[in-house]
Amino acid sequence: MRSTHVPVALQRGTVTSLGLRVVGAAASAPLVVLVGGIVTTFAATGVVALPLVFVAVTVVVGLLAVGYAAMAVRVGHPAAYYGILTAGLGRRWGVAGGLVALLAYNAIQISLYGLLGSVAAAAVSGVWWVWALVALVVVGWLGVHTIVTSTRVVAAVLLLSLLVVALFVVAGLGEPAAGGGSPWAGFSVAQLTVGGVGGACALCVAALMGFDVPGSLGEEATDRGAIYRATVGGVLLLGGVYAVASWAMGVAVGPRAVAAVAADGGLPFSVLGRLGGWLVVLAEVLLIAAIVTSMLVFHHTVARYVFAMSREQVLPGRLAQSSTGRQVAAPREASLAQSILAAVVVGAFAVAGLDPLVMFAWLSALGAMGLLCLLLAASVAALSAPQALRGERWSWWQWRIAPTLGVLGGLGVLAVMVVNADSLLGAAPGSLYPLLLPAALTVTALMGAAWGARLQRSRPDISAGIGQGQPRRNEVPDNISESI
Repeated sequence: MRSTHVPVALQRGTVTSLGLRVVGAAASAPLVVLVGGIVTTFAATGVVALPLVFVAVTVVVGLLAVGYAAMAVRVGHPAAYYGILTAGLGRRWGVAGGLVALLAYNAIQISLYGLLGSVAAAAVSGVWWVWALVALVVVGWLGVHTIVTSTRVVAAVLLLSLLVVALFVVAGLGEPAAGGGSPWAGFSVAQLTVGGVGGACALCVAALMGFDVPGSLGEEATDRGAIYRATVGGVLLLGGVYAVASWAMGVAVGPRAVAAVAADGGLPFSVLGRLGGWLVVLAEVLLIAAIVTSMLVFHHTVARYVFAMSREQVLPGRLAQSSTGRQVAAPREASLAQSILAAVVVGAFAVAGLDPLVMFAWLSALGAMGLLCLLLAASVAALSAPQALRGERWSWWQWRIAPTLGVLGGLGVLAVMVVNADSLLGAAPGSLYPLLLPAALTVTALMGAAWGARLQRSRPDISAGIGQGQPRRNEVPDNISESI
């Protein structure tokens, strides 16, 4: 059965290897993790050995990233999880994975509007939802333009953010707190026996999410093999940065006091202030910029999922239409659809008078849990991938050992994340509300599988094209420009 695609493609050969690395790191937003994630984790859990927790979680997520990245390189689909699960587990689960990915990425992207609005309103004044809508306009405008334009902005903010994090580490380690305990307590295995470790694991997983974004840029990458290096390398880099940053925070105020100081507020700016007040001002400005660039990266990712799934008519085909029938610089209709959805959610929270940080906590937790489930599914898909997909000289590490270890470790981390979902949400211990997160993911996956099955029965022409990726070059040839 011949597949039925909308004859349009993303611009090939426009995202460099450096660009892949930039978008993956910027999605995680190191400065946001330093100011919000690490401080909140210390305050909420009291786990002194947070640096060691980051190391352990990074190892598990890194193993999961190996199978995901290996599949992403081979499949090269803009809707990465959708294409990966289709290739390894079948069309029904491909559609299920695509819908779960749309839910997870949208949840993370929209949650950041709540965080941005709260931070901007506190720093400048005003109503949170006004700042959120200003950011939505900026992200929406950049979203309908070429990703190269966005990447330049993202790269500048990321570079400055990493510089601030590095200066924080220098300030923290350069002036340890007196009498606060051993500076190496953050890496003490004995500290892992205390309560709160499960919650710390859950928050560490949430901090790393976004490293998988390069997998959705395979159609546009100048070197598709660079996706593997950008994804796996991104996990290791981010995990290392967060482990060192959390260690420096514990050393700066003392391991024994870090939880109390984090709960009182002021971190990490009080430590940055040791190097000068200008650095605090720079960090506060960059924090807002880092949130915007993070939501911009996730916006581009959602738009590519919608575009790719609409091109195969799993979603409405008009979201992938192009007036030229050739390559498009950006998936305009899909981008606009994501902006409209974000505006509706922000507007609903504003009208209901709800705390924007509640929006951030719930939606970001839903997104992090969903992406962890998808990483597990991608590793299972790698283990099930046929020989034709793996290639003749396939690696046992990429296709067997790492995915197996990743699934074993990832199931444990997922269980910890579900059990300690109250830590992510700020809910009371024992509350049943956090169970809404796995319930929403399960229902979405089942709906996707049911939709895939229905397409297989009633529209075999569409079903045959699920996960097939970009059109052939003779269908949508590259744009050629000549100058003499």
